[in-house]
Amino acid sequence: MYVNVASHVTIAKRARKEERKIKEGVLPWSFQEVQKFIYRIRGERLYAALLLSLMGLRPAEVCGLRWEDVDLENATIVIANTRTMMGNRYVVEKNTKSLAGERDLPLPELVLGALKAFRALQAEERLALGEAYTVSGYVLVHEAGDAFTIKQLRRRAYRLMELLGLRRVRLLTHARRASPSWPTMVSRTTSSRDGPHIRT
Repeated sequence: MYVNVASHVTIAKRARKEERKIKEGVLPWSFQEVQKFIYRIRGERLYAALLLSLMGLRPAEVCGLRWEDVDLENATIVIANTRTMMGNRYVVEKNTKSLAGERDLPLPELVLGALKAFRALQAEERLALGEAYTVSGYVLVHEAGDAFTIKQLRRRAYRLMELLGLRRVRLLTHARRASPSWPTMVSRTTSSRDGPHIRT
């Protein structure tokens, strides 16, 4: 019996296109939702990483960011490396060779402070684990030093949105489409009216 395999592939592609359209139709967070998210995730291990996502970094750029790309003294980062996944199984690392991909970005005070705190935490974890600690050089790592994947980053971000009762959105999409400027967003997150922080 003859089976036209190509016809099934076409259906799968059409389904993916429809799903993509639905995702693109999701409205970004409101100013208040951004404030709630930023304030309530303080104390979360991925706090600094999620703030970088809100700045507009892609998940692959956040996961590929290395400490050598971070200048804490001058409050800047260089986006020069990405870590993505192939088939949700294999990590693929690439240098951002294009002028559009490789760029220098200033760090807002809130993000700078979060990165400093995260680096200090990693130093403590490395001291505690000794030789068992993996020195990967990446900014976004687990307690034992092994690097996060984009799948793990997204999963945790969506879980936090669920815990906070926020709509599930892509942080990158929100950062690109939101109207308030980033400094305005982060400067107004110091109020304690939104309840306790999420800590892990």
